[in-house]
Amino acid sequence: MTASSPSRSPLEARLHGSVQSRFWAELFRNTGQFPLAILILEFLLEGPGYLAQPDMYILIPAAVFQAAILARWEDSEHPRRFWGNLIAPAIYTAGETLFEGLVFFQAPHHLGYWAFSVCIGLLQTLRPRLPGLLKDLILLLEDVLRAEILFFTYVVFEINTNPQQTISAPIFFSDPTHGYIALATLMLGFSIGLANLTAHHYLGLLQDTARTLQRYSEWLLGRDLLGRAITDPQSLALARRERTLLFMDIRNFTRWSENRPPEAVVNLLDRYYAAAEQVINQHRAIKLKFTADEVMAVFVHAEDAVQAAGELRRRVAEELAPHHLGAGIGIHTGPVIEGLLGSGEFKFYDVIGDTANTASRIETAAASGEALISAAVLEHLPSPPTLGAVRYLELKGKSRPVAVYPLEA
Repeated sequence: MTASSPSRSPLEARLHGSVQSRFWAELFRNTGQFPLAILILEFLLEGPGYLAQPDMYILIPAAVFQAAILARWEDSEHPRRFWGNLIAPAIYTAGETLFEGLVFFQAPHHLGYWAFSVCIGLLQTLRPRLPGLLKDLILLLEDVLRAEILFFTYVVFEINTNPQQTISAPIFFSDPTHGYIALATLMLGFSIGLANLTAHHYLGLLQDTARTLQRYSEWLLGRDLLGRAITDPQSLALARRERTLLFMDIRNFTRWSENRPPEAVVNLLDRYYAAAEQVINQHRAIKLKFTADEVMAVFVHAEDAVQAAGELRRRVAEELAPHHLGAGIGIHTGPVIEGLLGSGEFKFYDVIGDTANTASRIETAAASGEALISAAVLEHLPSPPTLGAVRYLELKGKSRPVAVYPLEA
């Protein structure tokens, strides 16, 4: 049993639970309840000799198999709860009829196993399709039905050990003990159902809160870094790493903004950010940061950054060209110090070092609609892209010119 659906983020996967945790929950909260009642009932009726019979050696693996299947199906779009709840009864029936033949169906608890499984499967299938209050009532009804497994198997026990008192319902309930057990299991079901309903609502509130926090956290860290922070918090500690940085900036944006209302400026920036985010995320950036009209993206692989730059030029131009604007792009590869920076009360994730400064200054040297990549980037590419003639830039803080190449369309 492995990890959950790859479409889920680590935070969502943690809230949803692993396949292993869902297996145990499924086994003890659903699949294993009626089989456990059968095991106790038949042991009490047959004594220690029951352990030599094949029944339990079919029933237990059948329940385990059903729990494993339902735990895995929970990750799918359609969990198929109805058919899943019939897996163990089907295996148990098939195995037992090989030994007992049609006599198997004369035992009321064998037929009861099917009846309870069908009813619970129907309730579990119906519940997600109903609105709030009806959904809660179905959950409550399901727990009441589960509690009645105890009463049902008690009646079967009485049928086998005290048949004179089970001739009819009035005779059966003439015994105050029977009435007490019937009422006690019913109230127990309601009590468990109400507790389960409260826990379910609380879990839903936690999941909604976690999704909101996840959305805010992804805005600050990005999906990749947030996933790493959850699975391994130490991965965000400051460390020296090799990264490729991409900077992009709108040319003459300040002058363009001077004569326009703030709403128009913000509207353009929103579209510009959305276009950049879509492209950069498609190319596996681990960090994306917006500062005014500047975009910074951090990549593990230089090839991803170069491919993103080529697509960014086209995509961003669609948003900027109608306003007679364009953006320049610069890419550089090298060592950075990467991780959480800040004080004890406030921290942010960033990359620091000469590589970031150099990438930013290469971007400043790029013309509108141009993407410049450094020679250091080329050293990390499996195959060079189509490039223009080499240029040498005199950059602030550099003792020697930096060789850059314009990325051709």
